[in-house]
Amino acid sequence: MRMVLFGTDEFAIPSLESLIEHRQQVLLCVTQPDRPQGRGLKRLPSPVKVAAQRLRIPVEEPDTLKSFLPRLQRLQPEVGVVIAYGNLIPSSLLSLAAHGMLGVHPSLLPKYRGASPIAWALLNAQTVTGVTIFRLDERLDAGEIASQREVPIAATDTAMTLSARLARLGAQALLDTLDALERHTARFHPQDERQASYAPKLTKAHGRIDWRADAAAIDRLVRAMLPWPGAYTQWRGALLKLWVTSASERDAAMTHQPGAVCSAAPEGIVVSTGKGHVVIRELQLAGRRRMNAQEFLAGHPIQVGERFGSGM
Repeated sequence: MRMVLFGTDEFAIPSLESLIEHRQQVLLCVTQPDRPQGRGLKRLPSPVKVAAQRLRIPVEEPDTLKSFLPRLQRLQPEVGVVIAYGNLIPSSLLSLAAHGMLGVHPSLLPKYRGASPIAWALLNAQTVTGVTIFRLDERLDAGEIASQREVPIAATDTAMTLSARLARLGAQALLDTLDALERHTARFHPQDERQASYAPKLTKAHGRIDWRADAAAIDRLVRAMLPWPGAYTQWRGALLKLWVTSASERDAAMTHQPGAVCSAAPEGIVVSTGKGHVVIRELQLAGRRRMNAQEFLAGHPIQVGERFGSGM
């Protein structure tokens, strides 16, 4: 099937690769322009642009999609595919192709419409999530559903590990939906608006740790904020990012205030919370590399009773 793919983030790459592997005609990849990234703010291409060039697919990076419509119309695609593009598709493009625009969304719509569904599913202690293939309309992630696939959320899942699984699942669900469209067997049904919820875009502030929360919630925050913005706290006037933690609801440190260090050993730094404690196993001081607890303590001794988060 002749198509144009709109995508920017790594989440779209398994779908792009699967489309090529299964001999779908990807006429063009549309992605966000190169952006300044990293500490040096060097302009770098999007992951989809890199993948498309590797797969020898034409790539365009329009500043606005409305002005790009004539170019897309000349391609005469049968369907558009939108995966982690990063901008809303204007209404003028929704009728670009005969089969419309298909979206691949990493949640079980209508749950978690919006920019950060994976993180919010983790933050809200969901045990199941999934992917949805739907036809875009003028509302955000609210179009008719063609297909959904569920996946369990493991207790150790991070936003990165869960995203990787959902990306692969979404690729297969997309291929199956395209096959159904070609066979004229695809069936779309409306979303239940009563079940709708929203997953707003993450900001740096979302990663700030409140040690008064319970240990399980802090552990979920650490896992949900990876890789960006990261869950962070303050220690000795510097920002400290947490990479790997575990939680226990046992009141092992009842005499310590939230954020206070209960013990500091090579296997982990134990910190008191509003309920239970968090064991920090991997962490990163601002401007330094990521370390396990043993490496960190070798260069940065921590005293029992010392507090994280003070002065923030």
